[in-house]
Amino acid sequence: MLFDKIARPAMYRLAYHDPEVVHERTVRLLGRVAPALGPVSRVYRTDDPVTVLGLRFPNRVGLAAGMDKNGLALKAWPALGFGFVEVGTVTRHAQPGNPKPRLFSLPGSDGVINRMGFNNDGAEALARRLAAHGKPGVPLGISIGKSKVTPLDEAVEDYRFSLRALHPYADYFAINVSSPNTPGLRALQDKAALAELLAELGRTSAELGGSTPLLVKVAPDLTEEALAELVEVCLGHGVAGIIATNTTLSREGIAPADAHLAAEIGGLSGRPLAARSLEVVKFVHECTEGKLPIIGVGGILGPDDARRMLDAGASLVQLYTGFALHGPGLVRRVSRGIAGRPC
Repeated sequence: MLFDKIARPAMYRLAYHDPEVVHERTVRLLGRVAPALGPVSRVYRTDDPVTVLGLRFPNRVGLAAGMDKNGLALKAWPALGFGFVEVGTVTRHAQPGNPKPRLFSLPGSDGVINRMGFNNDGAEALARRLAAHGKPGVPLGISIGKSKVTPLDEAVEDYRFSLRALHPYADYFAINVSSPNTPGLRALQDKAALAELLAELGRTSAELGGSTPLLVKVAPDLTEEALAELVEVCLGHGVAGIIATNTTLSREGIAPADAHLAAEIGGLSGRPLAARSLEVVKFVHECTEGKLPIIGVGGILGPDDARRMLDAGASLVQLYTGFALHGPGLVRRVSRGIAGRPC
């Protein structure tokens, strides 16, 4: 595990000063070296094809939204073993996100706290990049969210704009109504608000051809009652699947060594989120009687975590924090560890 032994310690010595700098430099570097990564793909790639959402995935391990918001390194991710890539979250309007510092590594907990706030170049900029440079060669999901400057009562049109701008390029859309870092966003998970949003996005998708799956990304902090209502709305509006889960506002599971960071505002991801994400995946699977495909994400740091997600009802899994902390070797270990399991 060269990354864990050499690269990670060096990167995270810098990360204690500004982990966001490490993130940005890594993504930009991967974008530049992507054409030379062909030989690397033979090391990391796992062939375990499955069909989910009507799409053919070369394996079941994807890159979660947030790592490559602006699609700067799209051709690199498949070479590092990912079977699909989700970019974003992207918003209608370009925005800088929340004030820095806004990203905190919790090495003792295998976790991260972030309050990035959907910093991105905007939907039109991502569309131009995809038009100029093409897609990654594996299924591409695009996560769309509400711009911070857009009032909540105008959120529907914000999402519709991004859906229209990016429709030619997405293999699926993730409707992000669950980030804790945009004020008021999680109110869109409420039954009436979500029903309105999904109805309008469904109509817009139909106008554009209607074949691109729409998935809803849910928060881990919902009560079972609220989650059941959300699932009911999703089923009623023809949503193609659920992504479970986003980051959490809970601070359970933070190690004593990281306790000084627990008061930082933002969403917690990584190992402390694993148990709750698994609970949500299982609840959604049981609530829908297996009718909705689920992408399980949250605290996957090894093959056992991924196997538990699949056993709970997930069809696919995504990595973010584990990959950021442990590198591409984790992608290989997870994808090979779950290869051949029933979908």
